Amino acid sequence: MNARILPLWARTTGLLEGLSPLVLLLFRLFVAVAFWRAGVVKIDDPTGTHYLFSEEYQVPLLSASVAAFLGTWVELIVPWFLALGLGTRLMAAFLFVYNLIAVISYPALWPNGFWHGLIGSDFADHKAWGLMLLALVAWGAGRWSLDALLSRVLKSRATAHA
Repeated sequence: MNARILPLWARTTGLLEGLSPLVLLLFRLFVAVAFWRAGVVKIDDPTGTHYLFSEEYQVPLLSASVAAFLGTWVELIVPWFLALGLGTRLMAAFLFVYNLIAVISYPALWPNGFWHGLIGSDFADHKAWGLMLLALVAWGAGRWSLDALLSRVLKSRATAHA
């Protein structure tokens, strides 16, 4: 029985590993679209955005105007890098911290208290985005990315010059 199970297990896990580029691409796209849409909402309504950053959000260390400006442009630019898989680990780490600051700065996301919400169902989207971003930090963009393409080009040039 063991003689049949181990090869089957090896084949199955090998096939599932083939999903890795697709999963990493979907993580990149899912998170990128979520952040980009938030940026579009902010740029479409600058008055509402300024109100949110002045009255609702509690961003530390920055004035409401600076935080609104930076938040809008981070959400409009960085997701493109993530979606294309360019500088993925750095962009994912940056968005992970950005996401964490967003959650901490907006107490309305955690009506039951931050620590209870951390374990409960509060700010579920942000938790899912955070986990996907951590996966991208850990494993990179995958084969279907500009990072992978650039890596192949640079390796082939290095080999040609060696």
